[in-house]
Amino acid sequence: MRIEYDLFTDKGGRPVNEDFADMVSKKDSGCFVLCDGLGGHGMGDKASRFVVEFVKDYFIKCSTTDEFIADVVDKTQSAIHAKQKELGLDGKMKTTGVILILEKNRAVCLHVGDSRLYHFRNNNVIFRTRDHSIPQMLVMTGEIKEEDIRKHPDRNKVLRAFGDDHDKLKFEINTLNYNIGDSFLLCSDGFWEPVTENEMSDLLAGTSSVKNWLKEMAMLARKNSNEKSMDNFTAVAVRIKG
Repeated sequence: MRIEYDLFTDKGGRPVNEDFADMVSKKDSGCFVLCDGLGGHGMGDKASRFVVEFVKDYFIKCSTTDEFIADVVDKTQSAIHAKQKELGLDGKMKTTGVILILEKNRAVCLHVGDSRLYHFRNNNVIFRTRDHSIPQMLVMTGEIKEEDIRKHPDRNKVLRAFGDDHDKLKFEINTLNYNIGDSFLLCSDGFWEPVTENEMSDLLAGTSSVKNWLKEMAMLARKNSNEKSMDNFTAVAVRIKG
């Protein structure tokens, strides 16, 4: 398996960038992580960096990917709780998180909050994670439509996050089969809110590299937003090569 990937992040119109993303690899597998710190609780930038670094370290330590998948969310939740206590920040240091693990025969995604993973094939979205947010819940109950999430007044109200007051954090896990040529996009809400799925797909079809794809999407995000007030926006793009 060969992959091409790139990362983009920008603080937008905010004074601090509370998003953080990175990747780590070993043998024939790779782990991509993106987090969006919850600024309303304070220390969002510290929370996002802490979780990304912890997940990366734990991925390297685990002897198997299955071990990592089984334990990473609980281990991360325990670690950020311990860090909160160490710093006297109980109830603060919270962050969303989306993790993508790529192996030769599968892709596995785990996520908490409203940071997303998209899976593209033939330049079309064939999968996206389901947000842990109030608007997503309203979609599931039929009260609003999917396209209404982006403009809903409660779109920033996240129902689950690393660092919340639950010892056992509920999360979702999805196992995906991929083909050569497929692409993945991990992104914070500041990235996906101003760029629709159709726009992501159109730009993917018109670019030859993930670097250019991210660049074009970031330019569109700025165009579609009031840049002075726009949120931090961060994404990681991955393409499976032959």
